[in-house]
Amino acid sequence: MNLPELCIRRPVMTTLMMVALLIFGVIGYRALPVSELPAVDFPTISVTANLPGASPETMAAAVATPLEGQFSTIAGLDSMTSTSAQGSATITLQFSLDRNIDAAAQDVQSAISAALRKLPPNMPTPPSFRKVNPADSPIFYIAMSSPTLPLSLVHEYAETQLAQRLSTVPGVAQVQIYGSQKFAVRVQANPDQMAARGIGIDELQQAIAQGNVNQPVGQLDGNRQTFALKDNGQLSNAAAYRPLIVTWRNGAPIRLEDIATPIDSVENTRIASWNVDKRAIVLAIQRQPGANTIETVDAIKRILPSFQAKLPAAVTMKVLFDRSNSIRHAIDDVQFTLILSGFLVIMVILLFLRNLSATVIPSLALPISVVGTFAMMSVLGYSLDNLSLLALTLSVGFVVDDAIVMLENIVRHVEAGEPPFQAAIKGAKEIGFTIISMTISLIAVFIPVLFMQGIVGRLLHEFAVTICVAILVSGFVSLTLTPMLCSRYVKHAEPDSHGRVFQMFESFFNAVLAAYERTLKQAMAHPRTILASFFVTLLMTGYLFTLVPKDFIPSGDSGQIIAFTEGAQDASFTSMVAHQRAVAEIVGQEPDIASFMSSVGAGGIRPTANTGTVFMILKPLDERKSTPDQIIQRLRPKLAAVPGIKVYMQNPPVIRIGGQLTAAQYQYTLQDTDLDELYQWTATLTQKIRQLPGFVDVA
Repeated sequence: MNLPELCIRRPVMTTLMMVALLIFGVIGYRALPVSELPAVDFPTISVTANLPGASPETMAAAVATPLEGQFSTIAGLDSMTSTSAQGSATITLQFSLDRNIDAAAQDVQSAISAALRKLPPNMPTPPSFRKVNPADSPIFYIAMSSPTLPLSLVHEYAETQLAQRLSTVPGVAQVQIYGSQKFAVRVQANPDQMAARGIGIDELQQAIAQGNVNQPVGQLDGNRQTFALKDNGQLSNAAAYRPLIVTWRNGAPIRLEDIATPIDSVENTRIASWNVDKRAIVLAIQRQPGANTIETVDAIKRILPSFQAKLPAAVTMKVLFDRSNSIRHAIDDVQFTLILSGFLVIMVILLFLRNLSATVIPSLALPISVVGTFAMMSVLGYSLDNLSLLALTLSVGFVVDDAIVMLENIVRHVEAGEPPFQAAIKGAKEIGFTIISMTISLIAVFIPVLFMQGIVGRLLHEFAVTICVAILVSGFVSLTLTPMLCSRYVKHAEPDSHGRVFQMFESFFNAVLAAYERTLKQAMAHPRTILASFFVTLLMTGYLFTLVPKDFIPSGDSGQIIAFTEGAQDASFTSMVAHQRAVAEIVGQEPDIASFMSSVGAGGIRPTANTGTVFMILKPLDERKSTPDQIIQRLRPKLAAVPGIKVYMQNPPVIRIGGQLTAAQYQYTLQDTDLDELYQWTATLTQKIRQLPGFVDVA
């Protein structure tokens, strides 16, 4: 007894198998995470080292080079890039796709420990690392501001409370602070007063360091109690520094207020961020490579209400951008397309079969195959993303083929006069091998995709497995459920018993069949013409393939545009602020932009003080008519007219390959052992590329 006959004779068993498949599929669907694309991120780790006051050349030679020497010994390292700027160096390590990022992080920590003895001893802190791809744009932006409180106090809430809490959320790799305004006391020395008293700047520095201490004093032990001793050596504001004794001259103390002016300020006065036109502290949250964006954002949103309740009324907190919104909308669109395609397939089946019971039988294979695939996707650790749902959408046309073939062969025997039960057993036995061969041949088409290497293979692997599973499930349903239902619900109807609508469609199909028969005879009568047209079509296909533009992934619409600004090399912070505000004013006039944030100064992804960024949040798709690329084309000539600053805009790609966030999506790297020669040829090559057609924003 074969499988179809067993299922025909055991209808309860067959029904229970299908119900179990549906139940496991529903459970798997509810457990599936949602993401934009399969996890294809390269495991990337960013290492940061700081040495205040050091030039870029010193950072490269004394800090970056020893670290790079240790990192180069780590297994699975694909690429290593470093950027050295004034007082800081950033090294980005990108590992192969099959490398576990947690294991790579342990190797990086060991390499940093081994390199410590080769680093300058006056570094304030040892190098630190984070499991984050600097090229990956943040998934969530939060702006905090206050019309009355100083920004240093807002920064205190943002960095020491909210940022630390968000860093503990699973999937969050880093919380960057844009426009950091951390409170600090700045001491402005008076050189004339210091020279008159014979005091050097080093004496002033030592006096401030010795007068501002927070060290343990000790404790008093008694027979019954122990008391911890505390001191008040920590100076918290400018007023506390004024009476500080710097030194003694002629038996009289020289206090700090006599030779300098302490003021309440911030650590870095050459950095600023704005939310549209208001100064703000912006938190940019980046996810870990491979983390699910939807789950991470949902976890972040669960924290915000409780934190908002603890903030003073004068501090406002606003969500600037939520990357998960575009992902959710994209997934909803694909899911709607999947459901619509299923209904269209059922309508086509009904149109051709013109029998309700005969239409229901193959139509049941569609939801069972799709829902059953969800169970296997959950077991394999896949997600509901654009590619997996695309695979299910494409499989809609495949999964009903087997059931239709099985149904047609059984109906043929019923129309020949056999009882439905016997016709089902006989027809299923005849066609069973054909269905198996059809299923295997369809799967064979996607086998090469399963063995593709690199990021393309990782991207399409989930797509190929999903569609193969859907085809396998449909083949199983066609060999079990379909013949069982046919044995009980397929009835033979005489041609005269059909209604007028049936006869009308029957006449139409007969006419189509007659037309096909005539054209087929003509084709068979002229074999040379048909063969020549085939080769012409083949040649035209090859020619048109060379003309079609080629790209990795089509330009998407995530509702955001990123602009990088660059001033002159010697531009002051005040000048950069003025130019940045001029750029922001033009951006604010664009009708399709809902909001934007602007930052300027060295920090985060900006290595130098003459650079800035503008992050634009677009209006929802139903409220605007332009795509991000069209908006960029409109803004480019307007922003190019602003003197003293260059603006490079880009529509962020879905997948960022590479560990650097640059002003363009394509990058060409020059290398040289002579720095002066490298600068010379960089300018030459850049100028030549600018003259080539098809290039814009060459930097």
